[in-house]
Amino acid sequence: MSEKRRDRKNRILKNGETQRPDGRYRFTYTDVNGSTKDVYSWRLDKNDPLPKGKRKDLSLREKEKQIEQDMFNQIVSNGGNYTVLSLVEKYVALKTGVRHSTEAGYKTVINLLKKDSFGQKRIDKVKLSDAKAWLIKLQQTDGKGYSSIHSIRGVLRPAFQMAENDDLIRKNPFQFELATVVVNDSVTREAITRKQQRDYMKFIKEDKHFCKYYEGIFILFNTGLRISEFCGLTVSDIDFKKKRINVERQLIRTRQMEYIIEAPKTESGVRYVPMTDEVSKCFQSIIEKRIIPTKEPNVEGHTGFLFLDKNDMPMVSLHWEKYMQHIREKYNSIYRVPMPKITPHVCRHTFCSNMAKSGMNPKTLQYIMGHSDISVTLNTYTHVKIEDAENELSRLTKTENGKTE
Repeated sequence: MSEKRRDRKNRILKNGETQRPDGRYRFTYTDVNGSTKDVYSWRLDKNDPLPKGKRKDLSLREKEKQIEQDMFNQIVSNGGNYTVLSLVEKYVALKTGVRHSTEAGYKTVINLLKKDSFGQKRIDKVKLSDAKAWLIKLQQTDGKGYSSIHSIRGVLRPAFQMAENDDLIRKNPFQFELATVVVNDSVTREAITRKQQRDYMKFIKEDKHFCKYYEGIFILFNTGLRISEFCGLTVSDIDFKKKRINVERQLIRTRQMEYIIEAPKTESGVRYVPMTDEVSKCFQSIIEKRIIPTKEPNVEGHTGFLFLDKNDMPMVSLHWEKYMQHIREKYNSIYRVPMPKITPHVCRHTFCSNMAKSGMNPKTLQYIMGHSDISVTLNTYTHVKIEDAENELSRLTKTENGKTE
């Protein structure tokens, strides 16, 4: 019988274990793909002392146990040699037919990982604590906001889940509640009050320069349309006879200044939005004032867009955001009581809030807003104040008293 191999401490070495001349231990094995692999450690057993000056690491036999468990679970060693960046790139490559905004978000995350050392980290080395620490670093050191970090984690979590499903890693390190790790510093988009809305619209109507935007902003405040839906409207979408707006598309301009048409944000986004008499008059005024360009812009077969810019191309959300910014700046330079920030989405949120406070049936409001989930609509009710509660209680009390009499 051949003599068993031993280390310098006279301990018997198992099959595949050896000790190098420099004292370092090596374990050689064949992985699930049939490739020969080696792992190293300065310690054979977890109770061995770490040689002075050497980096703390698992002992060789602790690594052997991990390898044995991985092979039992058919997990590919070394995470398939994927880095965080290459994993995300693979995940994105498999996501075909996504919206332009989603694709742009993917590119943003990939560019971030190309510049950040975290992107070069091997995926099987990323632990739960590493994932949390990196997101905290993005906020506290890199200055990224909660919403940006939420979007970034929204790409990495499914990418790592794909790696777990493909047996490249044991556990997805991004499966945790983001709000428990990163401070939610997002600014809540509040609806403005009815008085603020009246003052704002009065100012626009009476201003010699900004009055040309009055009808458009009035429509946004009184229909709840998303700005991209509003920009995508054409003359043929306005049904004056039935007093309703046909919403079936969004108009978006990319960073490359390319105009594209997309379906509404959700399946529920395709809808008819009823018009009040005032909204109908605003649309009539817009169409009457509309200057017919020498050549009508055509975006994927759609023509007759309601608002055109100085280049005779359809206005997009950025136009309206800038107009509202300039209106607010001028208003606040004149009046002592400042107007809060107003954006196209604030107009939408204000409409939803006003309709909720007026007692509109939540399901009806959900349909008008194009919300896919009733919870999104119901969240509008969280913006009510004590005055709203008092008024509602008073209204219900009067109703009950009337029934009693």
